[in-house]
Formats: sequence, structure tokens, C-alpha cells
Amino acid sequence: MLNYLNILLDGLILLLAMPMSFVIRFFVLRDGIINVPFSHYMILTAALVPVYLVTFAAFGLYESFRKKRLYQELGRLFWACSLDFVLLQTFLFLFKEMHFSRGTLFIFYFLSLLGFACKRFILRSLLRYYRQQGYNQKHVILVGDSMMARRYWETVQSDRELGYQVDGYVASHSVFPGLTYYGSVEALGHVLERRHPDEVVAALPAEEFQATPSIIEACEKAGVKLSIIPFYAEYMPSNPQFDDIDGIPLMNIRRIPLDNWMNAFAKRLMDICGSLVLIVLSSPIMLFAAIGVKLSSPGPVIFKQVRVGRNKKKFNMYKFRSMRVNASQDTGWSRVHDDRKTAFGAFIRKCSIDELPQFFNVLKGDMSLVGPRPEVPYYVEQFKEEVPLYMVKHQVRPGITGWAQVNGLRGDTSIEDRIRHDIFYIENWTLLFDIKILFMTLFRGIINQEKLH
Repeated sequence: MLNYLNILLDGLILLLAMPMSFVIRFFVLRDGIINVPFSHYMILTAALVPVYLVTFAAFGLYESFRKKRLYQELGRLFWACSLDFVLLQTFLFLFKEMHFSRGTLFIFYFLSLLGFACKRFILRSLLRYYRQQGYNQKHVILVGDSMMARRYWETVQSDRELGYQVDGYVASHSVFPGLTYYGSVEALGHVLERRHPDEVVAALPAEEFQATPSIIEACEKAGVKLSIIPFYAEYMPSNPQFDDIDGIPLMNIRRIPLDNWMNAFAKRLMDICGSLVLIVLSSPIMLFAAIGVKLSSPGPVIFKQVRVGRNKKKFNMYKFRSMRVNASQDTGWSRVHDDRKTAFGAFIRKCSIDELPQFFNVLKGDMSLVGPRPEVPYYVEQFKEEVPLYMVKHQVRPGITGWAQVNGLRGDTSIEDRIRHDIFYIENWTLLFDIKILFMTLFRGIINQEKLH
């Protein structure tokens, strides 16, 4: 019912967007000549409705979005609407006798895109509220007593807006207090006949993985959807990519969006343009910082420190010097209470002014505007032995700001949490995600949490 409602509302948005666009173009702006009657615009819209709906379906916009975040859905929405707009303009170009107002159609594009986005935001908000009240739930039977099974159960319990209700589990042992135990894995077929769940999630430990064929058979016999969490899931990316060799599926453990050269080109182009603009805009602040650093203590204005970048290559990262020249500057980690900082250095660190010279690192290609923060070689050698997946961050250019930083993970904070956020960014990169992080940095991440001392 919700899917049908979703489709119906999209059609209504299109039918409303066209008359609003017509009114704005010819009665609000008041400088246009109506060459095509309004009725023809509505006929065109009626023809566009099925085209839009089919395109949205092809882009996966009518699939269940329980497992998708809003920004992912909005990204697909943008490209689907843009594709349909290009197709419309191409059609009108080929049939030049149709003199529809280009201004009206541009307004229609933006109004419809805004309407689709607002509708999806409102729909998600309503569903989040009702799911937290216990409605619109998908009932799940869990198979297995592994660590991944426990993580799945705890995740859907803590995030009620996902709308999953684990009714119970089958496993070799009864190990989950508070969750109904239905018996061993062999009892799955009988459990499915009695409980009729919406989905089965299998998360078997490695030593029981041979039971997978019987689980698949039981689910297919009962007509129940089966999802499998492999026992090696903690080593998998969030969006695994598969290749095929004569019917043999090969899973790429670490294929990332920026491996695509078009994605890499788009990100680099944004870095070059963005860094040039930001260098010009911040030049008065950098001049002020340079004078302040020079007057605050003896030493160079720019502090160059070796960091580890993409593909583990070392580079010199630039910052305005905020500390007195000291022997531990290449290995000593900066802390909130640090006697090495000058008074002016504490100020520019508090406002993140000390990071501004890194725009030149971005222009050179050592860094990106957005990405995992680079670390000094001393700590890379230490963390790669202590922190799982730490070295994955070096598959992309390091950034001035990143997903970890805008979520409060700056300075002396948990390395494990930072790496978890960095890997999420790397595996889910889009240009829109970069733009979102830049805006979050502007409103949330510029002021550091350090005290002025």
C-alpha cells in the first residue's frame, strides 16, 4: 500500500508542478509570451507522468528504503529527474514546431525535483515515527548464534526506525536472553510454517556454515525471503562488488567508488576549483595568521610536517605554526592541554585557521578538500598493527575535513571510531556526500573543541 501511495504521490506532484510553473513563468515574472495554450502543457505533463514513473522504478526509487539512507535516495532522484529533463528537451528539439516555453520547463524541473525530495523526507519522517511506535514492522526469524547474529539483533533493536522486529531465533544453543528460542537450525522449516515471518536472516558461525544449503531449501519451500550475513562479514565492505568468471562469482573485498576514473576526475575537478576559490577568499585571513604567528614566537610561519597520503606515499602537509619549535613535533600528538602551544596558536587552532595552508596541498594534489585526515608516519606504523582496517584509508587522498571530523572525532579521540567513519565515507562516496560534509564543516566543524590555552 505504501509503495502504491509513493507512486501515486509522485504522479500528483508532476501534475501540480506544471500549472505552478506556468503561473510563475507567465503571471509572476510577467515578461513572457504564451505561444502554447495551458491545456497543451497539461497534455505534455500527462505524457511525462508514465515516463517519470518508469525512470524512477529503473533507478530503484520504488524499492524498499528501509536499508537506504535519505541522501542515497535523493542522489538517485536527482539523476533520474535530470535524465528525464534531458530526454524532454531532446524530444522538443527534434519536434521544433512545439514551441513550449523553456523557462516554464526549467521551473517545472526544479519544482518537481523539490516536490519529490520534500515528499520523500516527509514520508520517511512519518514512517520513522510510526515504526518507533511498533507499526509497519517486518517480522524476522534469526538463524545462528554468531557474533554477527548478535550485532544484527542489537542493531535492529536500537534503531527502531528501520522497522524490523526479530520474533525469535533458531541456533545450536540458546544464547540470546530476551529473544525467543525456537530450537536448533534443523527446526527452521517447522518454525516457518508456524510463524510465517516476512524474512529470515541467517548469520551462522564458521563451523556451522555447512548448514546453509538446508536453510536455503527451507526458506524457498516456505516462500520466505532469505538474507545471509557471512561469518566473514566484518571484513567485507558495506557495498561489496562482484565479478563473474564463467558463472563463478568473485567478491571484491575493497572496490571503492573512487576507483572509477570518472568519479575520480569529478572529485579532482571539484578539489582544484574549490581550492582556488577558497585560497582567494581566505587570503586576508591567511595574511593575518601569518603576521600573528611571526610575532607570537620565533620560528617559521608555515609548519611542514610529513604525513602519509594516498597509496602510503609521504608528503609535506602545510599548517600555520601554532606551537613553539620543539623536538617532539614529528611524533608528539597535539592535545587539548598542551604547553607547547602559543596563545595565538591556541586561537588559530580553536578556529581551524591553522589548517588554511592545506588548500595549497589540495591544489598540488597531495590532499583533497574532503577525505580521511592524514597521519604522521610514526602513528601510521603504530596504528596499522593495533587498529583493524586502519590502512584502508590510504586508498584515497587524505582530506582537510572528513566524515569523522564533522561527527566530532577530532584531535585526541577514538582511532577506532575515526576509522569506522573514514571507511564508511570511502565506501559510500558521492559528490553529494562531499558537498554535504563541506556544508557540515562550515556550520559544525570549523570551531575546534580545544580550550584557548
